[in-house]
Amino acid sequence: MQTNALANDAIEQKTRELCETIVRQPKYESIRRRVEAFLADPEARSQYECLSDLGQQLHDRQHHGEKLTPAEIAAFDHQREAFSKNPVASAFAEAQDEMRQILDQINRYVGKTLELGAVPSPDDLSDACDCGSDCGCHH
Repeated sequence: MQTNALANDAIEQKTRELCETIVRQPKYESIRRRVEAFLADPEARSQYECLSDLGQQLHDRQHHGEKLTPAEIAAFDHQREAFSKNPVASAFAEAQDEMRQILDQINRYVGKTLELGAVPSPDDLSDACDCGSDCGCHH
């Protein structure tokens, strides 16, 4: 039991070091500023909430076999376009994508390490795409 506790402590320490490294990166600081700007902008937040709610409603309806009307699709496209034209909102969306990329990279490394039982080489990681599990390229 003592060895397991020491291993967990070492993993926790290294995870904390990784987190410290992430938050010290200039890219992370840029992400954080864009997220904070978004959170401070009621109009951008409202656009995001409306777009997310409508997108979820349309997704749920499609999932239950309902056919969407052209007017519903057009309304969603209109809201998405308005959101993307708002510079604070579009910067937030980009920041979210960048955070997702960081998380995907970490998950790829850790997942491959657990799979291989060793630190992965660049070749080991090259077969793991960057596009997420829903892309269809995974074997």
